[in-house]
Amino acid sequence: MRNAIVLAAGKGTRMHSDLPKVLHKVGDMPMAEVIIKNLRKCGAERIVTVVGYGREKVEAALNGMCEFAVQEPQLGTGHAVMQAEQLRGETGATLVVNGDAATIQPETLAALYDSIERADMAVLTVSLPDAGAYGRVIRNENGDVLRIVEFKDCSPEEAAVHEINTGIYAFRNEKLFEALQELTNDNAQHEYYITDLVAIFRRKGWSVTGVVAEDMEEAQGVNDCVELARANRWLNRTVTQKWMKAGVQFADPDASYVGPFVTIGHDTEIYPNVYLYGTTVLGNNVTVMPGAFLRNVTVKDGATVPSGTWENCEIG
Repeated sequence: MRNAIVLAAGKGTRMHSDLPKVLHKVGDMPMAEVIIKNLRKCGAERIVTVVGYGREKVEAALNGMCEFAVQEPQLGTGHAVMQAEQLRGETGATLVVNGDAATIQPETLAALYDSIERADMAVLTVSLPDAGAYGRVIRNENGDVLRIVEFKDCSPEEAAVHEINTGIYAFRNEKLFEALQELTNDNAQHEYYITDLVAIFRRKGWSVTGVVAEDMEEAQGVNDCVELARANRWLNRTVTQKWMKAGVQFADPDASYVGPFVTIGHDTEIYPNVYLYGTTVLGNNVTVMPGAFLRNVTVKDGATVPSGTWENCEIG
């Protein structure tokens, strides 16, 4: 069985917004919703979203898409995972994903699920030319993950490592909940850190592996409006390139905006300043003229879409 826990309890102070961070949009869709839909694509059967700040708004936006657990007060990432009590007793693999990681692709999430067929825990990592102040992933000669070390605690040798932790994990579910019982808050912040689970798993003789994200931008989180815009650009570029490789012609892909759950047929021409969002479906040989905005629209084969706003309809 495939399960997932989405961490969505934080306020996102640096967004300077009354809206909870996970409801800010990437590809015209709340970040948490993008993550949940991608998890479903990968076969996730049970998804628990851990809410806290603005929980009423988050639960309303995600109503019917997942289950919920409440983290109050908020005492760290490990504490957030502890709140997903309804998954205790489940079998199979459980992913833990930050609610602002909307650029993580379904293929990467699937690779994390697959990794639990050969390991008890997996850490999604990325290699950076300059790893800065990120936590380093330390492996042994066999490639197993030994520990995650915060930069301030790194030795010179550890600081020289380029592989960092993205904060996204996979676990064998039964072992996750067993290890959570040994998690402590014996640190300066008195919080429970999910990274401490690596040491607990290793101490128990359980295997911990690393799954490397090929594109370091894919693993980016969102902490402010600058990073939100960066995530939108990366996701849009990734989506439009996918469709161009499938036979879709963009007059200017940098001036066309396509959401991650849009479907486009071959030999379709898309002019600049076009917005395709929601679950829009374009057939084959469609032409979309400049200035068209489509959300949840089905366009039949051979149709031409003029400029204007179209929502929740069918164009023949």
